[in-house]
Amino acid sequence: MSDMTPDQQYELITRNLQEVLNPQIIKNVLENEDRPLRVYWGTAPTGKPHCGYFVPMVKLAHLLKAGVEVTVLIADLHAFLDNMKAPLEVVQYRAKYYEFVVKSILTSINVPIEKLKFVLGSSYQLTPEYTMDLFKLSNRVSQNDAKRAGADVVKQVANPLLSGLIYPLMQVLDEEYLKVDVQLGGVDQRKIFVLAEENIQALGYKKRAHLMNRMVPGLMQGGKMSASDPNSKIDLLEQPKIVKKKINQAFCAPGNIEDNGLLAFVKNVLGPIYELKHGDGKFQFFIDRPEKYGGPITYNTYKELEDAFKNEQLSPVDLKSGVADAINVLLAPIIEEYSANKEFQEAETKGYPPPAPEPKKNKKVKNRGSKYPGAKEVKVEATKDTSTEVVAEKLDQTKI
Repeated sequence: MSDMTPDQQYELITRNLQEVLNPQIIKNVLENEDRPLRVYWGTAPTGKPHCGYFVPMVKLAHLLKAGVEVTVLIADLHAFLDNMKAPLEVVQYRAKYYEFVVKSILTSINVPIEKLKFVLGSSYQLTPEYTMDLFKLSNRVSQNDAKRAGADVVKQVANPLLSGLIYPLMQVLDEEYLKVDVQLGGVDQRKIFVLAEENIQALGYKKRAHLMNRMVPGLMQGGKMSASDPNSKIDLLEQPKIVKKKINQAFCAPGNIEDNGLLAFVKNVLGPIYELKHGDGKFQFFIDRPEKYGGPITYNTYKELEDAFKNEQLSPVDLKSGVADAINVLLAPIIEEYSANKEFQEAETKGYPPPAPEPKKNKKVKNRGSKYPGAKEVKVEATKDTSTEVVAEKLDQTKI
């Protein structure tokens, strides 16, 4: 149990979130029930995790610090259902890779992971009881409601598969089968959370609370940071030179603080991580600037940093330099762990094998004869056997 008061726990649990649904459920457990709050965060192992994953990791750190029992659901069947992005055999390796990544990120920001519980979705989602509940839920939820619920999470295509409609129904049931009080997710999952609130009690199960993180703009182009768009993200195993190169290509107009992925990353990732390491209320962002451009500079509040950029006292070049250096510091222990762990490496290699090269097409050489412009003159030589003439055509093959 935490030594914090219920109010202190609630403040930390809900810190920096965009929205909380049914907060009274959380407060009731903290104030009236003699047990820890139980929360789960789920992730489908599809594309490779990127720097955007630091956002939910910071929130998991807050939850653990507040004495919450945290379950991480590695939703392997959800990944399989998401428009068949990978065969199930590959998904199993991706699930292992995601577990390594989550543990490595939390360890890198000094968060103890002993109380963190990992559950593989297929470990309970294939049971008869779960299947029957899925049938019951499918008998309540219309096709349109299921499609709308998954619109911001499941990849939308012109002719969607039935799997995309099953996906949100399973996420509703996961709350009950993981025996939690709260589900954590991004605000892009709000429609699934509402679907759960509207239908879970009809199956005889209790309603849950929902915590929603803000969506952090992509570092490169603004908009949502996506695992499927290499131009919007920085991989967690990215080498320092590549990080700097990508950050230098990021959109960052002078004085523009709207939809600025670099500032958003400082606010939602770098700032909270510094606070976790150094104590509540602490913030620091350091830029190692050459003396000829003003020398190193440190900002002690995010507002100070944002105002300096807005007023063009801080240039995009300097902001990019500071963010790139900070990201490389974050990634260094993750890369070190990966380099030292053969199982981690195998999960990455087999979970994300390089695409097979396309077979080369044999270029068909056209026979243009010997009379085309530029062709060399054909020489005719006779052999010693004068009864038979052997014609040898010696053409310059490099011009064919």
